[in-house]
Amino acid sequence: MRQRLPLLIGALLVFLAVLSSAVFTVDQRQHAIIFQLGEIKEVISEPGLHLKWPLIQNVRFFDKRILTFDTPEPERFITSEKKNVLVDLFVKWRITDVRQYYVSVAGDEARAQTRLTQTVNAGLREEFGRRTVHDVVSGERDRIMDDVRVKADSDARKIGVQIIDVRLKRVDLPQEVSEAVYRRMEAERKRVANELRSLGAAEAEKIRADADRQREIIVAEAYRDAQRVKGEGDAKAAAIYADAFGRNPEFYAFYRSLEAYRSSFSNKSDVLVLDPSSEFFKYLRSPAGARSGK
Repeated sequence: MRQRLPLLIGALLVFLAVLSSAVFTVDQRQHAIIFQLGEIKEVISEPGLHLKWPLIQNVRFFDKRILTFDTPEPERFITSEKKNVLVDLFVKWRITDVRQYYVSVAGDEARAQTRLTQTVNAGLREEFGRRTVHDVVSGERDRIMDDVRVKADSDARKIGVQIIDVRLKRVDLPQEVSEAVYRRMEAERKRVANELRSLGAAEAEKIRADADRQREIIVAEAYRDAQRVKGEGDAKAAAIYADAFGRNPEFYAFYRSLEAYRSSFSNKSDVLVLDPSSEFFKYLRSPAGARSGK
């Protein structure tokens, strides 16, 4: 019995080693493929404990989660205007048919990403070639991403992969194109500014001319009204004078003589040469005699 004990222990160890090599666990985040002599024997997508034949079968695991690949350098595309744009993007994808994935790219993630990059770039080149710079930068950016995702997903299904999303992180113009665009934008802004200044100057002249015209009209109307009022005042004054002097002609003659004296002798240096017997001095000689006609 003691002689058989080492053999039993050895057999037990061999059995445990064989059993450990025959049992494997599939994580819920993984796909598994069992290979037998290099050929695909079984595909396992459900998590749990599984068995395989030791020595003649082996297992490879593939990620079931959503994967991401990002372009290391911006890609250059040409728009319908023959303008170059630099595009920085990333793609979300996952393995849906692990058997087809292994057959198509030998289960190599790098090869799968290369195939997806070529597919996405071809779709972007086609979409950008039908649109202007404004469309690809802002106008139809969402539509471009959706169209490229649909086309890339259709091709990716051939290798057992699903494209979840295609995102354009940044769309820029090359340095030489950016400078030309900025210069054109600056010239356009200057043209618009000059046009607005010209319109403003013309409008200002129109406002000034209208203000001058209104001023002339107001002054003319004010002068007309003033002359009318003055004429009415003079007429009323003349009527009052005529009525007052008409009642006493002698007083009117006396008043007119006083007005003549005041006008003639307003300054001490004034000299007036007249005949002393002139009618001009009749009220100076004798106001009473003037009333009697002497």
